Amino acid sequence: MLSFLKSIFKPRADLLEETEIMKKFLIVGLGNIGDKYTETRHNIGFKILDALAEKESLSFETQKLGDVTTFKYKGKSALCLKPSTYMNLSGKALKYWMDKENIPLENVLVITDDINLSFGTIRLKTKGSAGGHNGLKDIQNTLQNTNYNRFRFGVGADFGKGRQVEYVLGEWSEEEQKSMPERLEKSVELIKSFIFAGVKNTMNTFNGT
Repeated sequence: MLSFLKSIFKPRADLLEETEIMKKFLIVGLGNIGDKYTETRHNIGFKILDALAEKESLSFETQKLGDVTTFKYKGKSALCLKPSTYMNLSGKALKYWMDKENIPLENVLVITDDINLSFGTIRLKTKGSAGGHNGLKDIQNTLQNTNYNRFRFGVGADFGKGRQVEYVLGEWSEEEQKSMPERLEKSVELIKSFIFAGVKNTMNTFNGT
């Protein structure tokens, strides 16, 4: 009877089958849930993970605090997360899945929009301030740490004084949409490089491209 009860109430197994900690990665795309946000600049993190999922024939599944999917790449395992907590509570979802899957902080990559970079510019950094970004602020507050990898995708700053929120929650221009497929492909390559080649090699290869 005891063994039967244990089988019913045993904790859910990790989604990543990999047992070696340093071979496990968490890729977090920041964004807001809901159709009205899908094509907004602030949701580039979701958009890049969707491009990765399409490339690798993956399907996201709704789990605790977000939609997740997993894939293997050259002997390493990655869990991709689109938090359902809305941007301002991104840290809660990131911390939950990092702890649940026992993924070290150095193997976490956060994908975010950046108004300080021109459209389509991609830059990988290993630390830094939140720069006024609410998602990064919450991650910093939750982790009590600024030393985490972030993949910054430039969205430009073509807005007037006091209109930043309107801009990042606005949709891509027609010109930006035309350039998006190539930029998404490059972004997917960066994620794979981060997983396989490491952050320093990836920075050298992709930063500024």
